[in-house]
Amino acid sequence: MERSLKIDNEFRDLIPPLRLDERAELEASIQQDGCRDPLTVWSGTVIDGHNRYEICTRLCVPFEVVEKKFDSKVDALIWIRRNQLARRNLTDDQRAINAERLRQLESQRVKAQRSAKAAEQREVNAGRKEVLSDNATDKIPAVKRDTRKEMAESTKLPERKLRGAALVIKERPDLADKVEQGEIKMADAVREIKRAEVVASLESVKAREQKELEGVYDVIVIDPPWPMQKIDRDERENQVAFDYPTMSEAEMADLEMPAVDDCHMWLWTTHKFLPMALRLSEGWGFKYVCTFVWHKPGGFQPIGLPQYNCEFALYCRKGSPKFLDTKAFPTCFEAGRGGHSEKPEEFYDVVRRVTGGRRIDIFNRRKIEGFDVWGKEAADE
Repeated sequence: MERSLKIDNEFRDLIPPLRLDERAELEASIQQDGCRDPLTVWSGTVIDGHNRYEICTRLCVPFEVVEKKFDSKVDALIWIRRNQLARRNLTDDQRAINAERLRQLESQRVKAQRSAKAAEQREVNAGRKEVLSDNATDKIPAVKRDTRKEMAESTKLPERKLRGAALVIKERPDLADKVEQGEIKMADAVREIKRAEVVASLESVKAREQKELEGVYDVIVIDPPWPMQKIDRDERENQVAFDYPTMSEAEMADLEMPAVDDCHMWLWTTHKFLPMALRLSEGWGFKYVCTFVWHKPGGFQPIGLPQYNCEFALYCRKGSPKFLDTKAFPTCFEAGRGGHSEKPEEFYDVVRRVTGGRRIDIFNRRKIEGFDVWGKEAADE
């Protein structure tokens, strides 16, 4: 049969375009064998078979149609997206965007159905002169479902890929459209979004620097006076007997870190005080991420124990601080020893390169370029 059908741009745009070779193959098949598969329509509008319809009308090739009945356009969109998921020529990225948008459409339909039921309930209760809240859907019990997990299981797609699709759809619908059309990869879209987040964060840091805020810092390096005890045999040439006061764990826990909402912190510690350092960082409102290891030449070896030749800087963060640069950013480095408790310049070089904003080194023993310092020896300089 031949008939004039309507084209809805929203429906048509849900169909990823055929490659040139695919379209040529389809047109050759229709010319030779006719249109073997019927077009699917709803209320006279094509919902599946847009390419076949265009070719058939241009070449005057007859075609058959199958009518679908839907209660709303949303139902039609859901059918189209479910139909698209079955296509074998879609990449996983395209299927993920389609699946996530399908999940959102289905959620919208459920909410609309609940709202309709709520409206009916309001009409019933109006006769009894009962007053319902505007949010009457609260009175209709909703079953909590992990719809993304269900979608992952039905499509055989990893949940992480669906979460990535959700991020792109929410933050950059234009990029989501390009992924769905096969123009770019999902990973490229996510990287573009993350890059924009980093740029925005750096602009925020720059603005904070310009305002010259006092009392809070974007980067904290701290080497607390751990409550260690030294005996004569432990003293070495580069160390002295403790002529500075140490602090108990309770005293250190009472310290208030001068941190902004999104803050980097490196907390220096040794083998013995690792558990205490983790407790302190959590108490200060920071989350442990990883450990930077300073490998020192030589080292000392207590009787019956391994040689101690490294020191640790626990990297922790508060909020979501961003790094300026993560190239050549290892967690292990080697540097020579300095004075007692003095940290190597190689460490500070890395921190200055990868972070921005205001920096402070707490309990420092010398002045450090690019840092405010607070400590007994530093204050005396």
